[in-house]
Amino acid sequence: MQPTAPDAASAAVDKAAVPVPAGPAVRGPRARTTTAYLRYGAGKAGGAAVSLLAVLVTGFFLFRLIPGDPVKTMTGGRPVSAEQLAAYRREFGLDLPLWRQFTDYCGKALTGDLGTSYQFRTPVIDKITEALPNTLLLTGTAFVLYTALGMFLGTRSAWRHGRLGDRLNTGLALTLYSVPSFWLGLLVIIVFGVGLGPVPGLFPTGGMESGGKEGFAYVLDVAHHLVLPVLTLVAVEYGQTLLVTRSALLDEMGSDYLTTARAKGLKDDLVRRRHAVPNALLPTVTLVFVNLGRTVAGVILVETVFSWPGLGGLFYQALSVPDLPLVQGLFLFFASAVIVMNTLADLLYPLLDPRVGR
Repeated sequence: MQPTAPDAASAAVDKAAVPVPAGPAVRGPRARTTTAYLRYGAGKAGGAAVSLLAVLVTGFFLFRLIPGDPVKTMTGGRPVSAEQLAAYRREFGLDLPLWRQFTDYCGKALTGDLGTSYQFRTPVIDKITEALPNTLLLTGTAFVLYTALGMFLGTRSAWRHGRLGDRLNTGLALTLYSVPSFWLGLLVIIVFGVGLGPVPGLFPTGGMESGGKEGFAYVLDVAHHLVLPVLTLVAVEYGQTLLVTRSALLDEMGSDYLTTARAKGLKDDLVRRRHAVPNALLPTVTLVFVNLGRTVAGVILVETVFSWPGLGGLFYQALSVPDLPLVQGLFLFFASAVIVMNTLADLLYPLLDPRVGR
């Protein structure tokens, strides 16, 4: 028997009045997106933690393969008795079994204690803190310049690909990118520092300052010393950003949305800036964050060639001893900077492209 109209209406009202339990099937798209992003972020953070643990283990055992006895090196070649050498080893914990040294190192490193430098007799973290501003000044300045230059030239080359300017830009970028930074640094010193033929040297060949200057004169002096190492870094590094930006933008060139934008009458520069470049940024963002991590870590060869008092020069100096706590601490700091920046890039991806992380 079919229900009457009033009965059917009453049943519909009763069904509507029953509360529907909340659950995954009825959550809105924003809640699902947030949950997916949190799961994605947790996975990336876990991967970063595993990478840091691997760096901690690798750094400890790797640098113990360096030939040489750090205790004998600290004595400066002076005749030292066996009792004095044993006292030095006891002071720095080198008389302990390797497994005990490893556990002590890991336990202290996880609390922020990177040990005491053999040659400076100061905490490693203090030496890193002391040299870090100098490295950030040098590599940070170079990072801003070569990133801006590489993205600008890469965008222009891709938009006019195949033309003379594109071929010249790409060829020069590939050439400079393949040149060893220390070799280019030495060449720059010869040409612009020492002078070549009738051309005199214009810039200092090393160090960060001449000394004895204060105020604005000191700022100009540091800027004068910055020119050659920054020029070297920019010349070597900008090509990578140019090539990645150019390749990513070329992949977007044939997309339908660009054809539609042109069909609407938008100017070519506007189509490039508003539509093509933002959609081609994902690979470039990865590279920028990787380079940012390297900026924090410093560039060892360039700082060494130009005697720049930063983390790179400190690392080279520690290797020559070998100063194991300082080398291990710097290695952990360098690797951590790159890992953290890579993780931040991964976390930024879904904000630039919602398809990532789903």
